[in-house]
Amino acid sequence: MIFNEDSRVKIPSILHLIQLGYQYLSLKTNVWDERTNIFTSIFKAQIKQINPGIADADVNRIYDEVSLSLENEDLGRAFYNKLIDQSGVKLIDFENFNTNSFHVVTELPYKKDDDSFRPDIILLINGIPLVFIEVKKPNNRDGISAEHKRMQRRFQNKKFRKFINLTQLMVFSNNMKYSDDDILMLEGAFYSTTNYKKPIFNYFREEETFDLQTILKPITAEEETFVLKDNNLLSIQQSKEFQSNKNPNTPTNSIATSLFQRTRLQFILQYAFAYVEEENGLEKHIMRYPQLFATKAIENKLENGIKKGIIWHTQGSGKTALAYFNVKHLTDYYQKKSIIPKFYFIVDRLDLLTQAAKEFTARGLIVYKIDSREAFSKDIKSTKAIHNNVGKAEITVVNIQKFRDDPNVIKNNDYNLNIQRIFFLDEVHRSYNPKGSFLANLELADKHSVKIGLTGTPLLGSEYNSRSLFGNYIHKYYYNLSIKDGYTLRLIREEIETGYKLVLQEALENIKVLLGKTEKNTVYAHHKFVEPMLDYIVKDMEQARISNDDNSIGGMVVCDSSEQAKMMYEIFQNKYAVNSDTLLSAAAEEPLSYGNNKKEESKVITAQVILHDIGSKQDRRNWVSDFKAGKLDFLFVYQMLLTGFDAKRLKKLYIGRKIKSHNLLQALTRVNRTYKEHRYGYVVDFADIQKEFDKTNQDYFNELQSELGDEMEHYSNLFKSAKEIEEEIEEIKDVLFKFDTNNATVFGNQISEITERAEIHQLAKALRNAKELYNLIRLSGNFELLDKLDFRKLSILSRLANDRLGLINTKIALENNMDNANILNIALEDVIFAFTKVKEEELVLADLLKNTLQRTREMLGGNFDQKDPQFVTLKEELERLFKKKNLSEVTKEEMEANIKALNAIYDKAKKLERENELLKAKYDHDKKYARIHKRLLEKDPLTDNERKLFEALNGLRNAIDKELGQNTKIMENESYVERMVMRLVINQFKTVQKIDINTSDVKRINRIIVNEYMNEYNGNVA
Repeated sequence: MIFNEDSRVKIPSILHLIQLGYQYLSLKTNVWDERTNIFTSIFKAQIKQINPGIADADVNRIYDEVSLSLENEDLGRAFYNKLIDQSGVKLIDFENFNTNSFHVVTELPYKKDDDSFRPDIILLINGIPLVFIEVKKPNNRDGISAEHKRMQRRFQNKKFRKFINLTQLMVFSNNMKYSDDDILMLEGAFYSTTNYKKPIFNYFREEETFDLQTILKPITAEEETFVLKDNNLLSIQQSKEFQSNKNPNTPTNSIATSLFQRTRLQFILQYAFAYVEEENGLEKHIMRYPQLFATKAIENKLENGIKKGIIWHTQGSGKTALAYFNVKHLTDYYQKKSIIPKFYFIVDRLDLLTQAAKEFTARGLIVYKIDSREAFSKDIKSTKAIHNNVGKAEITVVNIQKFRDDPNVIKNNDYNLNIQRIFFLDEVHRSYNPKGSFLANLELADKHSVKIGLTGTPLLGSEYNSRSLFGNYIHKYYYNLSIKDGYTLRLIREEIETGYKLVLQEALENIKVLLGKTEKNTVYAHHKFVEPMLDYIVKDMEQARISNDDNSIGGMVVCDSSEQAKMMYEIFQNKYAVNSDTLLSAAAEEPLSYGNNKKEESKVITAQVILHDIGSKQDRRNWVSDFKAGKLDFLFVYQMLLTGFDAKRLKKLYIGRKIKSHNLLQALTRVNRTYKEHRYGYVVDFADIQKEFDKTNQDYFNELQSELGDEMEHYSNLFKSAKEIEEEIEEIKDVLFKFDTNNATVFGNQISEITERAEIHQLAKALRNAKELYNLIRLSGNFELLDKLDFRKLSILSRLANDRLGLINTKIALENNMDNANILNIALEDVIFAFTKVKEEELVLADLLKNTLQRTREMLGGNFDQKDPQFVTLKEELERLFKKKNLSEVTKEEMEANIKALNAIYDKAKKLERENELLKAKYDHDKKYARIHKRLLEKDPLTDNERKLFEALNGLRNAIDKELGQNTKIMENESYVERMVMRLVINQFKTVQKIDINTSDVKRINRIIVNEYMNEYNGNVA
């Protein structure tokens, strides 16, 4: 059975939201401002209610100010500040949250000029549409990833700026449970906030247990009937599938409970958003769920009188962002108690102070820096809560590196009970001595202070472990879930090749002969050792770029000593470096090619050494920024940047020395940040770190075991094991065994014989996986597979397999009478434009062609009557346009002709859509009856008076709805439905409207109407 997303997901979700306290509004009886989609009558009434005494003129002025703020190119920052402001006229009353109004509507059109989209479910607070939910049926093609692409296109459309600036929270769900190996986010319910470029989807894993009996209010039969009737779906009321999907524990309903119950939504709107000035522009971030639950856990500890503890969140999970969110939250928490909080962020390195200050500033906090004994002593004894004169939120960032062993400097016996000092202690996995350490003696500064330790790798097992110094864990989020949630990547440990080991061994022997007995550091820094090591690294990095089809990735080399790092940089500059002047000159003489020479484009030509005695502090900051911006291919380091350094493009880490315990895990996770479509970070092991990693990992597992007990079974390894890699390689070899993978033409002919979807799907999946595992295959020693497959050929074969899969999907869709919108999705959604000529004007045309196709396909795909002969003609025109020739060979002139043809199809489709919408509106937006009306006019019209046909059908609709309202179980008996409808047809057409119809006409009308109702009841796409 094919399930319809409206009846199987959307309507049950709306009913669940009603149970959560949202009132359903019908768009048929309400009005709104189409410029903003704000329901102005509700908005103005609520503003008056939550702001007693406000004049009508002021209410109108506030609305105008809100509307004006939505026009800004600021991702809605000005509007959001108005939304949460409680000092003047309030848009939302957060102190008495239940005094606000909460409504849910469906299919509210977000439109400007010719462009529009209709979110499935919209939540209004005080008439303001702050949340929308998009739902899909389970197992839909492309899963939720299709929504990623769709929302990205919409958010880049400036016509939707006001709606994007207005929206705070979005949920996307295909009502499926999360899959552990679903790195593409195909299955599940995800949440996001807005972004002008690409919205980031997040998992939500609930950590609290709800009493649904208390949270959910019973829904009355009248409320349910009203929603179904308003959506013209009364026939499904007794459907078993509909009843099942009303379960509050379905994935869509579960995330709605987690995010939209009132106390949780109140918290999210007030505290869960951050506007961040990133290097590539302004972004809006929303709390990740572990940050949300950590924040709530901190509040819970404070409520129970516990003022210290550790947040154990793995590297890459956003601990600095967590501190920022808690500045917002704890400020309100303490102000409600008439206490002024004063926030500190403690670091023990200057580079971490700089980085933390930069991150807090980017989020809008005023940052006050302290890196001397005197300044901190003065500050800690001050009764001032902030240093700035404008009253903005502030945090003091303290570098205690220079005075960590001088506890007396901060001794303070003058307490001000109206000020609460809150210390966020960064990286509390350092080995602190409680008898002499600055941090361990911080208690002397203020015995009433709150101390929250932050770490991804707590110090375990020693006399001075993290918990003994900083208290128990407040909240934990280990790397297994971080990997599942897509915030960090698994790592691949690569051993160096045997041939290279022999080269290094020979170099070492030669150096010993040359130098005699000498220090190990001197030997490893000798140019005869460093040069072959560097050669290997450069070659490996270039190959990684080719294999991953991404020349933007960068590498870091962790050297054995600072001397080795300097020597490596010196050799690199002499042997590989190309200076910026040369690059600019070459670019001026010859434009960059487009993928014609991958080997040249992948070359590593820029690098920098980062050591404490090389360059100034500003120089080092600039070099780090250059690496993050992609201006440097390599960084050579010794001790600096192994902790606290985040660069998403860093995907290859070369370990040249032994690193111990938590420091090793810190270093390894420099390459675990998500970046583009990369699935792994790579660690090239020159120093044989495996034993040390296994020991460290086991220590953390043991610690987790004591904390988590049975939950340990859900924890996995940071590294992808050799066994896992080998198993995947064997699976790929088995699937590809019978095919000719050397010859794309022969391969294409072979897969053209495949007709079973499961078989071609397995093949396409294997090819995709083979592409991703290319480096792993090479490093694993399975060279017999490499003899048959190379990376470039894999891309071609993978595309051929995907094309064949798409064709089979289309055939299945046709055979099962699937709606044409899905056929269009399958046939045209992933059209690849790869042109043999790549002049700049052709690339612009190609982009225009793709956008025009997308616009035309979406206009046709949104048509609710896809049996209409006009629609069928337009769809066939669209398909013919792209079946005529190989798209990779179209000329500039052909592109221009295609664009013109597409625009003509679009104009016709738009006209058809307008006429359909007008007719649907006549039937209270009931698609069924608009289709019935058209079918009865197309062939042998029953009357030449279209108005009389409408009146007959509308009367019939009301009569059938009345019967269904009295007993919806009649839909379980199709024969009964046929007899009932026939009786009502005769009455309405012959008796009421006096339309002269014969027995054949009655049967025809009856058949069309019953089919529509039974399709609706059974969940079949009409």
